[in-house]
Amino acid sequence: MNWFICLLLKVGILKLIQICHDKMGIRGEMHAELRDENGNLKDERLIMNTITELCDAHVADQMSDSGDAAIGYMSVGTGTGQGSASIGLATSLDQNALTSTTQGTAGDDNDVVFVGDWAAGDGTGAITEAGIFHAANNTSMMAVSSFSVINKGAADTLKITWTLSFGAS
Repeated sequence: MNWFICLLLKVGILKLIQICHDKMGIRGEMHAELRDENGNLKDERLIMNTITELCDAHVADQMSDSGDAAIGYMSVGTGTGQGSASIGLATSLDQNALTSTTQGTAGDDNDVVFVGDWAAGDGTGAITEAGIFHAANNTSMMAVSSFSVINKGAADTLKITWTLSFGAS
């Protein structure tokens, strides 16, 4: 019977830790819009993402002003399987500087919204992963999403809006 009580306590503690992380941690979502050459929506996705260990450290750095560059790049790739310990995409296809970075307002002031755009002919392929980076490389990934294939043809455009939320609100 004692082992059963210990198990219940352990499960309860793990659940409490998860609730605290969900309420106080960093979470995010990626919104992808694929459009054809006429601007018609071909594919749209809203995907929760994985925050990397590098992002946790980057937030602390930004709050202490220790010198890391701000998040400035978004990449798409053709691999899968990246997680919180990953520093880059599995198979990077293309990386672009961010189109914009904004902070939310009012009740969303704990959000940061990153937008990345791929024009026709840029980042063409069978895209299955995306990430945001603080440097123009494949080794400074802050968040990553893996998903079923988005087939970006040569005439298509892709817009990814990535929202990171900090804290409970």
